[in-house]
Amino acid sequence: MKIIIGAYDAATRTVHVTFEQGAIEHKRAVNACLDAEGSYDEAATAARVHDVARGVAQKILVGAITEPETIPQA
Repeated sequence: MKIIIGAYDAATRTVHVTFEQGAIEHKRAVNACLDAEGSYDEAATAARVHDVARGVAQKILVGAITEPETIPQA
C-alpha cells in the first residue's frame, strides 16, 4: 500500500492522508499526535497513520472500501 501523508493542519489537529492500493485510492483525515508540549509529533503521527493503513487495507480486502463508481456525463 502506498501512503501519502499531507501537511499538519493545526486548526483540526489532523493530517490529510491518501492510501493507494491497486486501483483504489482512499483519502481521509487522520488525527495527528502531539508531544508533551503540544507540538506536532511527525514520527508518532506517521506511526498512527500506518496503524490506520492496516485497517484501510483490511476494509479494501473485504470490499468495505471500493473505487467510486464513475457516472458518465451527458
